[in-house]
Amino acid sequence: MAGPWWLQFRHWSAACLSTNLFESVPHFHGRSVLFNAASLGRALGGSSPGEERQQSPLPTQTNQKPLFTSPVIRHKSQLPCPTLQLSSCRRAHSDAKRKDPFTLAQKDLTSLYDDIKKELFVSKKELKFICDYYFDGKGKAIRPMIVVLMARALNIHSNKAGELLPGQRAIAMISEMIHTASLVHDDVIDGSDKRRGKRTINEVWGERKAILAGDFILSAASMALARIGSNTVVKLLSQVIEDLVRGEFMQLGSKENENERFKHYLEKTFKKTASLIANSCKAVSILVNSDPEVHEIAYQYGKNVGIAFQLVDDVLDFTSGGNQLGKPAAADLKLGLATGPVLFACQQFPELHAMIMRRFSSDGDVDRAWQYVLQSDGVQQTSYLARHYCQEAIRQISMLRPSPERDALIRLTEMVLTRNK
Repeated sequence: MAGPWWLQFRHWSAACLSTNLFESVPHFHGRSVLFNAASLGRALGGSSPGEERQQSPLPTQTNQKPLFTSPVIRHKSQLPCPTLQLSSCRRAHSDAKRKDPFTLAQKDLTSLYDDIKKELFVSKKELKFICDYYFDGKGKAIRPMIVVLMARALNIHSNKAGELLPGQRAIAMISEMIHTASLVHDDVIDGSDKRRGKRTINEVWGERKAILAGDFILSAASMALARIGSNTVVKLLSQVIEDLVRGEFMQLGSKENENERFKHYLEKTFKKTASLIANSCKAVSILVNSDPEVHEIAYQYGKNVGIAFQLVDDVLDFTSGGNQLGKPAAADLKLGLATGPVLFACQQFPELHAMIMRRFSSDGDVDRAWQYVLQSDGVQQTSYLARHYCQEAIRQISMLRPSPERDALIRLTEMVLTRNK
């Protein structure tokens, strides 16, 4: 009889991944969990691709094979298998290493922040200064970089010139504005005093002005979005804002049932991080291609990369110091959040269950939880899961016609997994 999800995942990760990873079928309390894309979307409050409600954050397949609803994968064979180094993908795309995403996107991103500042025009100098505070060009600009690379790859795939359309570049800019506005609001909610290596807006100007600045950035993004002139694109990026709010509400709660926690965690991760990337990628595809299958490729790539990015971020909270991250280490534990490494660790250290429910609020909880995670294989398990999502992202983007930008997006998945900040 199959054991609980965490034991199934432990067995899977101990043997690494089978060569038929995406054909694996999960078992949950001894029962196979079989979903098609539509039913999985409905189960998580979503609907089929192209509608306003997006699908689950979990990896999907275009051939409608069974999907899994937790990071539990029963491997088909006990034979040794390669570690998750994306080696097969490297062989299939031997030139991908030469396609550096940052280099290819540099031309499109050079004036991005200057253009954003133009969108944030306001006569009140203090509000203008606050709104410009994070748009100093020192951010990683991961989201707009993905968007411009995806746009160029899709343009080439659609038998058009690789140059960006004005609307596509606007979406890249809007994605960064929405992301930054969410950071401003998150810092107020979390009471954070450091962001991107400097003091947060709420720390410098206070919570009230920070909230107003975040609202103003969102309003400017909405105005830029309306000028694109596509109702479908407006719906997609409006969905992002809704997901951000819903994800933040999910983060405020904890699931008592341990078997529901990982589903809750992944859905929250999708809404807070991956929805923006997924829907932005889909939006640029809509502007150049009418094929729903192409839209879905763009969406699935963004979704899987986005989830992987956040999983790695959750790992770095335990493995990197504050100087590398630009924010305090163990920040999630201090905020009462049980991320992937903690959820895996609590299967080896059941004492964590009570800490999770009280959100690490008792004296010594943060330090004890930190030690439990480091003594467990929670970090490794979360890293394996991130690699799995990156493999699915590569599978999706590889369906597009070859181009330097497509290969750069493949290379980006490797960079997501190996980043240290």
